[in-house]
Amino acid sequence: MIPKVTVVIGTRPEAIKLAPIILELKKNKTFLVNVVLTGQHQEMVSQVFELFDIKENLNLKIMKEVQSINYITREILIGLQEHFNYKKPDLILVQGDTSTSFAAALAAYYEKIPIGHVEAGLRTNNIFEPFPEEANRRMISQIATLNFAPTDLSKQNLLDAGVNGKIIVTGNSVIDSLIYISNKISKSSNIVEDNIILATTHRRENWGIALESICEGFKLILKKHTNYKLILPMHPNLQLRKIIERSLKNHPRVSLIEPLRYDELISLIKRSKIILTDSGGLQEEAPALGKPVLVLRQNTERTEALLAGTVKLVGTNSNNIFRETDNLLSNENEYNKMSNAKNPYGDGNTSKLIVDECKKFLKLTN
Repeated sequence: MIPKVTVVIGTRPEAIKLAPIILELKKNKTFLVNVVLTGQHQEMVSQVFELFDIKENLNLKIMKEVQSINYITREILIGLQEHFNYKKPDLILVQGDTSTSFAAALAAYYEKIPIGHVEAGLRTNNIFEPFPEEANRRMISQIATLNFAPTDLSKQNLLDAGVNGKIIVTGNSVIDSLIYISNKISKSSNIVEDNIILATTHRRENWGIALESICEGFKLILKKHTNYKLILPMHPNLQLRKIIERSLKNHPRVSLIEPLRYDELISLIKRSKIILTDSGGLQEEAPALGKPVLVLRQNTERTEALLAGTVKLVGTNSNNIFRETDNLLSNENEYNKMSNAKNPYGDGNTSKLIVDECKKFLKLTN
């Protein structure tokens, strides 16, 4: 019998990092692949699938206007139980640390289905930062059968945690996606245009006062660097939008825009001078395109990027954000040091390595 692999996806970052793995699984024709969407980020995931020409086999459609973590977890557990009982997969793949990934892994564990965890081993060592992602990825690690660690440091984190599953260092599949999409984008988009600063912010631990401080930091930067404009694609969450719009909507050099398609985002990164973000994925993607990243968080699970010098933690204090950004925009040597630092997250072969390990595992079980 052909081994059955179910890939579960909820958010856009998961879709971006799992899409090249799905393509590699299907290309091999060694597996019967089922792609399940939970609907946690419905529209944004659909955009990614369109770019990679992927179609889902099942959509749980759990998304509603205000969805709590409890609601997401409950609906995914119930929805996947039915799918697992019907399809009986030999392996499921989840990515990262979202509520979808955790709930899917837990649902598989309850059915005694082996779990492959893509991007395993990231740690901040503070279970409330990022929340709930740090706890999610720790719990997935304890029940995963295959841990696909992006770096040696991630592997060491898993060893230190005493996980039971096999650990394989693979690089990060986001680089595979970046290469795939970059090849579709015109080379002219490599040019820095209009002195753009790209900013994104959505982390739960930054909601409220921290986000207000971040926005004040943006305004301080623009006050000094009058030849720059800031572009901020806004997360769909209405709570975040209210704070951002209240602070930045009327600024003449701030563009608050809707979430971009992944290819549009990559094109914008290429055109930007610098990235200010609390996102995890951008810490991996932007340095691959030679763009310095200042991280709007108190800590980061991308320790390799800190050590490599491709990113720098600046926190959420408005004065710190201004000072560090001003340093890069005013000091060419400092900018070039970050821009030319080597990205530690792989060479674009991650998907193949992961699929090869899945083949080995499923052959053994058969």
